[in-house]
Amino acid sequence: MSGITTKTGDDGTTGLWSGQRVSKDHPRIEVVGEVDELSSLLGFARIACSLDADRAAIEGLQRDLVRVAGELASIDPAFGDPIRSGDEEAITEKIRELESRVEIRGFVLPGRTEGSARLDLARVACRRLERRVVSLAREAEVSGILRRYLNRLSDYLFMLARTEEAAGGKIEYV
Repeated sequence: MSGITTKTGDDGTTGLWSGQRVSKDHPRIEVVGEVDELSSLLGFARIACSLDADRAAIEGLQRDLVRVAGELASIDPAFGDPIRSGDEEAITEKIRELESRVEIRGFVLPGRTEGSARLDLARVACRRLERRVVSLAREAEVSGILRRYLNRLSDYLFMLARTEEAAGGKIEYV
């Protein structure tokens, strides 16, 4: 078994999931790094969230992000388990369910609880990831479903943060 240190990246290249080698500053590697950062921020948020349902939702999102990374890190052959329309629809339904429980009446001042603050950091990272994916899509094929999923994901993270605040009666509007 090989270890984590392979030395294959010493020349400034790295391998895509689909087998090709590209420069470590290639736009695909940039977006995969953004996915990794988002997943790490979600893990950071998960341990601070007060609601079991929010912690479970976050873990599910982290599992989805493994698929997002695989899809973005694959050219040919395509990744075998991409984000599908059902994933996009499911996240949209989850947003609607949270909106039915937590009314948003205006601009929200983020970070009223530790869990919500960490979720808001993840939301910001998700928005940055989405921008990088849009840039990548100018030069390479990126699924429209994946792009819509990421757009919904940032909305979902916003609502998860608000459920954390609502649970403690701490939503503040500006």
